[in-house]
Amino acid sequence: MDNPQTAGIKTVAMSSVREQVYMVFPNDLNSNDTVFGGLIMAHMDRLAAVVADRHAGGVTVTVSVDAVHFMAPAQRGDVLVMHAAVNRAWNSSMEIGVKVEAEAIGGGVRRHILSAYMTFVAVDASGKPRLVPGLQPETSVEKLRFEEAELRRESRLRHAEDLKRLRGNLQR
Repeated sequence: MDNPQTAGIKTVAMSSVREQVYMVFPNDLNSNDTVFGGLIMAHMDRLAAVVADRHAGGVTVTVSVDAVHFMAPAQRGDVLVMHAAVNRAWNSSMEIGVKVEAEAIGGGVRRHILSAYMTFVAVDASGKPRLVPGLQPETSVEKLRFEEAELRRESRLRHAEDLKRLRGNLQR
């Protein structure tokens, strides 16, 4: 779709990960008896890397984290349930969306505790960016995420240009 130069187009389902679980143990807790945010972020990055690598068909690297929204804490006795999928692919980069839920051990109602958007770039053996397949969203939710990802990318690029301009002004 976005990337006609690549050798193909993949669907979201071809690389997504659903229901990756992590059982919370006492050593995962902070002094507030909730899970360390950094622990969740590390798991999130690894899961997103798997999705990005699958989509790219090889090695990718994390280049930015647009947003990490902690909506509620995970607590002692919770199981984290993580989901990740490609939201959009451009030339060498792609946005991966991650959602984390928490549920009590033994099941029950899941609580949405975290959402994040991360950008990965596919790299070749020498560490240089390489092309990735385009993405074909199929469901209405995937199509919405596809459009939202472009807005986040435009904002990222605009922000980078604003910083570059500001820093250029300071060096004069």
